[in-house]
Amino acid sequence: MSKPIVSLSEFKARAAQLLGEMKTGDQTIVLTQNGTATAVVQDYASHQRIQEALLMLKLVVQGEADVSAGRTVSQRQVFADIKDGLTASDG
Repeated sequence: MSKPIVSLSEFKARAAQLLGEMKTGDQTIVLTQNGTATAVVQDYASHQRIQEALLMLKLVVQGEADVSAGRTVSQRQVFADIKDGLTASDG
C-alpha cells in the first residue's frame, strides 16, 4: 500500500481537502520538509486501532514473560481468591 507523500507547504495549502480524503479509508499521509520525511498524518480512528493493537501486543509479551519466569497462578486459585474477596467484602 503506497502512502501519499506531500510537502508540508502543500499540506498546509490543501489540509481540509487532504483530511477529507483520509476519511474514506485507512490512509496516512507522509509529510516532507526540505525533501525529507518528517511526519505522518492519519485519521483518528486508524490511530486508535493501532494504539489498541500495540497495547494488546504489549500485554501478550508481558504474559509470555510471566509464564517464562514462572509467575503464574492456577485458574482454580484465581477463582478461589475472587470468591474469598467477595465473601470478605460482604461482611
